Amino acid sequence: MIYCGIDWAERTHDVALVDDTGQLLAKRHITDDANGYKILLDLLAEYGDTAEDPIPVAIETSRGLLVAVLRTGKRQVFAINPMAAARYRDRHSVSRKKSDPGDALVLANILRTDMHAHRPLPNDSDLARAVAVLARAQQDATWNRQQISNQLRSLLREYYPAALAAADGWKNGLCRSEARELLRTAPTPTRAARLTRTQLQAVLKRAGRQRGIEAEVERLREVFRSEWAHQPPLVEEALGKQTLALLTQLDAACTAADQLANAVEESFPQHPDAEIILSFPGLGLQLGARVLAEVGDDRQRFADARGLKAYAGASPITRASGKKSSITRRWVKNDRLNHAGYLWAFASLTASPGAKAHYRRRRDHGDWHAAAQRNLFNRMIGQLYHCLQRGEQFDEQAAFPAPPSTAEMAAA
Repeated sequence: MIYCGIDWAERTHDVALVDDTGQLLAKRHITDDANGYKILLDLLAEYGDTAEDPIPVAIETSRGLLVAVLRTGKRQVFAINPMAAARYRDRHSVSRKKSDPGDALVLANILRTDMHAHRPLPNDSDLARAVAVLARAQQDATWNRQQISNQLRSLLREYYPAALAAADGWKNGLCRSEARELLRTAPTPTRAARLTRTQLQAVLKRAGRQRGIEAEVERLREVFRSEWAHQPPLVEEALGKQTLALLTQLDAACTAADQLANAVEESFPQHPDAEIILSFPGLGLQLGARVLAEVGDDRQRFADARGLKAYAGASPITRASGKKSSITRRWVKNDRLNHAGYLWAFASLTASPGAKAHYRRRRDHGDWHAAAQRNLFNRMIGQLYHCLQRGEQFDEQAAFPAPPSTAEMAAA
């Protein structure tokens, strides 16, 4: 058996091959381009790599063109956490010396000694991986949009509280098109107080509003013409220019989030698992796509539901030493799936009577809100694993069976 380790870098990579005894068979320094990939594949073929029996590879990343080249066919590619690789390095040397060829050798030896303890990259379909790219990008764009919105809100608090009062009357606040168009037209409170009804109507129409324009204009005029504290004129104008700069970033973030959301809505329903995922209460197109992105469609990825629950951070862990024992939440997890699970559990409270009853029982049992939601997510994702394995849709009665009545308990 031959094992390959690759120390990945931005422009070049170091490759090491070892056999069952740990003997170094070959090492190469390749470039990150098509020529370098060809040298790598030729090296693997020289040592017995075939389409039916490929050499397993360990590398410290799960993304990039090099990984895509290695994942063709049946090859197992193991993405080793850099921190785990550093711990393995300390097993063989206490001097803390480090080199790229040495790291490649460490990665190859990880597979030689502990391949059973590491999980290869899942064999997801191309469509599932494409959905994952879009869903994660949309999630990042949403977080970026919220971050810039928070920065803008903090800036407006310094000199323009009237804009915040106006935006609070709209869903999505400063991210709403009306709020952004209004700030673009009047970046300072002095300019906002001078806006006429006609100008405000034009602002709302440019933002795409079609109904309730007259009433909204009157509300905005009342807000902007109320008594507010002001910064000195020169300072106010400078803050207004800073607001316009942040507004440009917010516009770009909102556009990116919307475009990626549309792309997700086009691609996710095409996946065969979409119908099963969307049958679960609390999961819509965007949230369902995020769940698929992290769970994937490789049915062999998780040995059982417990593995998926641990991966999602839904199940607790036990820490025991001597006479001390404690049960705590899981900190090492897939953060994206865990975040999606929090939103999923929250949305299911209004979409599923059984989920709401389960949550209420956990609260009555003494759980805090977050703990009760985590417990609900733990149950829901276990049911998702069951449904995906069997190709079944969510069944409310099977997922949350009614508790036995008093008469049934007495008869039993």
